[in-house]
Amino acid sequence: MTPDHQDTLIRAHQHAMAPQQADSDRRESINDFWHGVNAAWARVQLGKSERLIRGAHRLQARLDRRAAHC
Repeated sequence: MTPDHQDTLIRAHQHAMAPQQADSDRRESINDFWHGVNAAWARVQLGKSERLIRGAHRLQARLDRRAAHC
């Protein structure tokens, strides 16, 4: 088998797999979108004190990460 023939077979296989990969990528993107929407909705549902506590925890985590990099 020549390198050109092997390259042609590889490209044909990639071409044949492209629709399946596109479907998989599409499903993953949709799942990521809804995961984000659900997370945002959950944050909206938090009360004022829960939002303040969450914000404080996030700020502390950010400060800890920054301190670890210095």
